[in-house]
Amino acid sequence: MCGIIGIVSHTPVNQLLYDGLLVLQHRGQDAAGIVTADNNVFHMHKDNGLVRDVFRTRDMRNLLGNAGIGHVRYPTAGNASSSAEAQPFYVNSPYGIVLAHNGNLTNTEQLKEDLYQLDLRHVNTGSDSEVLLNVLAHELVAATAHQTSAPKTLSADNVFTAVAGVHRRCRGAYAVVAMIAGHGLLAFRDPYGIRPLIIGERQTERGKEYMLASESVALDVLDFKVLRDVMPGEAVYVDLSGNMSSRQCSDHPQYATCIFEYVYLARPDSVIDGVSVYETRLHMGERLAERIRKEWADLTIDVVIPIPDTSRPSAMQLADDLGLPYREGFIKNRYIGRTFIMPGQALRKKSVRQKLNAIGVEFHNKNVLLVDDSIVRGTTSREIVQMARDAGARKVYFASAAPPVRFPNVYGIDMPTRQELLATGRTDAEIAQEIGADALIYQDLDALISAVRESHPSLTRFDTSCFNGVYPTGDITEAYLNRIESARDVSKPDQGRDTLQLDLNLANF
Repeated sequence: MCGIIGIVSHTPVNQLLYDGLLVLQHRGQDAAGIVTADNNVFHMHKDNGLVRDVFRTRDMRNLLGNAGIGHVRYPTAGNASSSAEAQPFYVNSPYGIVLAHNGNLTNTEQLKEDLYQLDLRHVNTGSDSEVLLNVLAHELVAATAHQTSAPKTLSADNVFTAVAGVHRRCRGAYAVVAMIAGHGLLAFRDPYGIRPLIIGERQTERGKEYMLASESVALDVLDFKVLRDVMPGEAVYVDLSGNMSSRQCSDHPQYATCIFEYVYLARPDSVIDGVSVYETRLHMGERLAERIRKEWADLTIDVVIPIPDTSRPSAMQLADDLGLPYREGFIKNRYIGRTFIMPGQALRKKSVRQKLNAIGVEFHNKNVLLVDDSIVRGTTSREIVQMARDAGARKVYFASAAPPVRFPNVYGIDMPTRQELLATGRTDAEIAQEIGADALIYQDLDALISAVRESHPSLTRFDTSCFNGVYPTGDITEAYLNRIESARDVSKPDQGRDTLQLDLNLANF
């Protein structure tokens, strides 16, 4: 999960890009970068850290130009933290291209080999985003190869032909913004639309300006009007004069939006593929309340308490539907990073009690239902249940707005190893025991899908692979999962779980 942004304006874009990245900071806290285009010249600044720490006044002054792209990074493969892998990436041929990418390619190794052996291109880092950039660069060369005159021109048709070539070669999830020196801004989305991308515009005295971003909230904050989501497989091209064109570049596009965006990743004030994230989380609370009424009616619950912040809408709706008191029981220290995003398990565990503190009066001598958006590794859940007990709770029940996360995610979320997933190989009762809860209530997958579709019934398919092992790209094998697991620096697996095999559902959508 990363955040990307691209803008073509009639005035300098450095401040716009910076402000947009601040709004997308929740999508990545590891590194940040901006590239602006001043005619044929790129100006770049990027480094590890939060947006507010990476960019100083002198850096902003050097980011000249009326067009540019930005990126906030969240590492998705192991604990990679090299500033060399901060984005955007740059390649000087053809034209000069910079690219920022949200997602994860699943055929990176094959692409690297093809780039070196066939395309004669060198990849200098371990990032699949640099691989994607070089594939795009090669396809742009191929798209203009028929031209015999010099200098070669670059049309929108050439750009869309190149993106079609990228779709044929690249597998996995990718939402991309790129700048082509002297020409314009290119954005495109993988044929399944796994990672989000939205386009907006605003009218100025000098003409229209365009912006693309991972989430609609960035458009809202910068006063751009939402036009629409970029469709799966579609490419959007905006030249430096502000002329926009678009084309479907995939032969078989189909929606498979990552459902975890609605559960946890996106801000609640965003709208993704026509679905309000906030409204979806309210529906998740309704579905959880239905399940509790049907299957857990014997529980005596005195109060419903959310685990800040993502689960608040679900917890409020659940409490309202069940006629139970809703209370804030944890105070969040907002100067501590989100624990799910932290790259190391030890750091994640250490941060929980620094991040949250219980309000004792809301727990003392009560049967408490804690509501969270999901349970991934279980470290945070275990610590929070213990905090509730330490604050005097009589019984602690735990509800998850998402189903059990039992399968690796390979499309850009940092939970790809089976050893790290608490629910893999365990029953609900065993998970409850593991986190120390008196009862554990999970959302049903069909109910989760229904909660998202309620706002947009025409969306029929989602990437739910982390819940059911159905990988929409159809190329994920046991060998692939073993390879990415071996590449990660993870703690020793629990005894008896190191040889666990998953029954992968590899059927195509």
